[in-house]
Amino acid sequence: MQLSEKIKNSIRDIQDYPKPGVLFRDITPLLANPVLVREMVQQLITDYADQKIDAIASTEARGFIFGSVLAYELGCPFVPVRKSGKLPYKTRSQSYALEYGTASIEMHTDAIQPGWRVLVHDDLLATGGTAGATADLVQALGGVVVGFSFIINLSFLPGEKNLRERFGLAPHYLASY
Repeated sequence: MQLSEKIKNSIRDIQDYPKPGVLFRDITPLLANPVLVREMVQQLITDYADQKIDAIASTEARGFIFGSVLAYELGCPFVPVRKSGKLPYKTRSQSYALEYGTASIEMHTDAIQPGWRVLVHDDLLATGGTAGATADLVQALGGVVVGFSFIINLSFLPGEKNLRERFGLAPHYLASY
């Protein structure tokens, strides 16, 4: 069975979460399968090993899971991107639209060095709002966004198209719905 099918078979669908009308793709059952997690990590490492990435920027909370492992395996810094008010040092903030509302994220002002090649990673691509806001923060601090990485793409939403149009980069993902 292909990796994308293994991932999709491990995802739990939760209706009306976090709001009515939203179908939430829950990755926690996937995380309970260490063999599958290892296979996913190996695929991500293979996909990015030769791209000279200087840092991985990931959004909380689920993006941290694979983003931090990917940074470790690629030997580069992990940059946490969090909801407003959660980081202890000086931050830069970026607001964005979600598929079901609006939000704001922050990054430490010293998290990215000018010229760094940064991969933006999150667990799921929906509208591209969170990933786009993360990329905006990276660029505002002088970094160069070299890619977008996801575990899951919700292809019925415009995230892939939005990121391609805004940043000229084709998002990479391991499974698509």
